Amino acid sequence: MTAPALDVLFVNPGGRQQVYQDLSKNLAAVESPIWVGLLAEHARRRGLRVDVLDANAAGLGPAAAAQAAADHDALLTVVVVYGHNPNASTHTMPAASDLCSEIKAGDPDQTVLLLGGHVAALPERTCREEVADFTCNGEGPITIAELVEALKAGGGRKELEKVRGLVWHDEDGHLRNNAAAPIVTDLENEMPGMAWDLLPMEAYRAHNWHCFGGIERQPYAAIYTTLGCPFQCTFCCIQAPFKLGEAAAGLDPRRNSYRRFSPQNIVRQIDRLVVDYGVHNIKIADELFVLDKKHVEAICDGLIDLGHDLNIWAYARVDTCNDGDLLVKMRASGVRWLAIGIESASEQVRSDVDKGYRPERLVAAIDGVRQRGIHVLGNYIFGLPEDDLSTMRETLDFAKELNTEFANFFSAMAYPGSALYRQAQERNWPLPETWSGYSQHSRDCLPLPTNHITAGEVLAFRDAAFQEYFDRPEYAELVARTFGPETVHDIERMFSQPLPRDNAAEIVGAGT
Repeated sequence: MTAPALDVLFVNPGGRQQVYQDLSKNLAAVESPIWVGLLAEHARRRGLRVDVLDANAAGLGPAAAAQAAADHDALLTVVVVYGHNPNASTHTMPAASDLCSEIKAGDPDQTVLLLGGHVAALPERTCREEVADFTCNGEGPITIAELVEALKAGGGRKELEKVRGLVWHDEDGHLRNNAAAPIVTDLENEMPGMAWDLLPMEAYRAHNWHCFGGIERQPYAAIYTTLGCPFQCTFCCIQAPFKLGEAAAGLDPRRNSYRRFSPQNIVRQIDRLVVDYGVHNIKIADELFVLDKKHVEAICDGLIDLGHDLNIWAYARVDTCNDGDLLVKMRASGVRWLAIGIESASEQVRSDVDKGYRPERLVAAIDGVRQRGIHVLGNYIFGLPEDDLSTMRETLDFAKELNTEFANFFSAMAYPGSALYRQAQERNWPLPETWSGYSQHSRDCLPLPTNHITAGEVLAFRDAAFQEYFDRPEYAELVARTFGPETVHDIERMFSQPLPRDNAAEIVGAGT
């Protein structure tokens, strides 16, 4: 028998249309799949022959992606279910599921491993429900390397039992959930960055707001400067891939999923993106970039020394945005946008989910960021457990008062792997019947009900709030003054884009 051409093919599944509806055509970003790139680089450093198929960037449906995967002739096909952010992993599942089914239908002997944030949150359920040979209960890199070794050794029960992090059915049909693999702690030597050369860099596109003011949206890239997160917000599922691997690595699972790439590493990566691929639009995808001041300062100093004209955006918390000197340095290095989690204006709602910022602190922090020339994207969540129509109105009115350069309005979702998901199961709250229902923009989106109002009321309020925020003279004036009149027309085209919903309730006065 001829040996496979590759050891591992990493596949980023598609499904943009299902997740974003018509927003996928020209508004939503097409992001470089960070974990695909990281996993491919880790495997390559282990001496494995690897390649990447980005079905999302190529716009391939399940059948076409399955055929492309078969053409690569790999010993192991790894379908990676990590999204633009941790929560996006779940709504990537429908595309991943369809792809696995097509791969196995075309070639039942093809070995498929399914991994990612959603999979790590529900590894046994995913193994039972999906047409894949294996799932992974953790981060993935070490599991992949050990699985390839096991397959090369024959792939029998004895070999598979040694693969840390593997979930599988033995020859008797029993579901086996192996001991967790440790998370990768030596990033500099084992996983120092992404396999950029294996990705279709010309295909990636920035968010529309990231390039307000007539900036070309392509090329574009997303990177991590850290992995994991030191916080445990109840509505976030970021810890799902790391929770078992921390203990396996002998680390404190309360904090140690959080790992840093060296500042020199990040500066080298960004320099390569600019010089080799012409990328100036960059997303720093860390859940919290502005956390370790020395780390951020060193990255900024390195980028300033490079002298590239960069357009960077990153996430921040309110309590990390009060250092004026650091903000000045960030702007000089190319950081033009910060996405700040405001979540809710109601103190009762925020305290219930461990977000205790007072409104005056929020206003002061955001004013400080904007005074240093950095635009603010405010992130808000409707439908947290203590929300009702009045508290959501309080949040929307506060958002309008802040009048940031852009805003995201989300409905609270009980993403698998989050504390809210466990709470929803314990209380028998209705959850989406399909994984696509966890997408904020899908037709079948179904957020959580709160202790006071229904899921349909939350969703209807969210959609009305989006229209109300962006269709205001005050906002149009801000955009025209900051980015120019043509961007105002772009905004108008954006909020006129229909977003059909199946589960929204009728609420009189929801958007007034």
